[in-house]
Amino acid sequence: MTLHPGSGDPHQFGTEGFYASIGRAFVAMCAVVPVLFLIEGLDQWLGAGFDGAAGIIPQRIDGLDGVFFSPFLHHGFDHLYSNSIPLILLGTFVLAAGARRFLWSTLVIVLVSGLGVWFTGSPNTIVVGASGVIFGYLGILLTRGIFERSWWNFAVFLLVGLLYGGQLVGVLPTDERISWQGHLFGLLGGIVAAIIFRRRRPDLGGPYRSESPMTMP
Repeated sequence: MTLHPGSGDPHQFGTEGFYASIGRAFVAMCAVVPVLFLIEGLDQWLGAGFDGAAGIIPQRIDGLDGVFFSPFLHHGFDHLYSNSIPLILLGTFVLAAGARRFLWSTLVIVLVSGLGVWFTGSPNTIVVGASGVIFGYLGILLTRGIFERSWWNFAVFLLVGLLYGGQLVGVLPTDERISWQGHLFGLLGGIVAAIIFRRRRPDLGGPYRSESPMTMP
């Protein structure tokens, strides 16, 4: 898609295109969370034990598949409730920059966070939850704000920091019930993803090509 700087530029803060991409991303993220509630509801209703079957069990081969499945699982509805709002909020701003970047970045975060937990976590634990992905999205917004000079991304990072400052301490080993490894490696995964999939600054002297947010190639 060819874009010209102006009201339709979805990457330029304050333009119609920017607000449109934010709106579409918000709707998409709001559709993701009910799926997580459905999975948790089925787990509890059926007594299926999804956590034990598909969670990350560190340093055990039979727990390695949890790297991919654990972000969809939670230790009860309270755990899921605490993750829902930051997941929607952060996911919206990450997704608004483009669906392709969002999907690839999320994959990197899931791999880095999950493998980090698998290699460094306690083998006597089962780790589930979307917290690693949430911290990964934080890392993306922070890094985009610096490397892409996207100050609105940085502003969102600061806002979330003010709202959930207590949870950010989760990157430190302060509570044995919380997988600080997942949080820390998720944050690192987000930083890596933001650098790998960063948007090159366009030449403002002419038209430029950019991914259209919320579209797939």
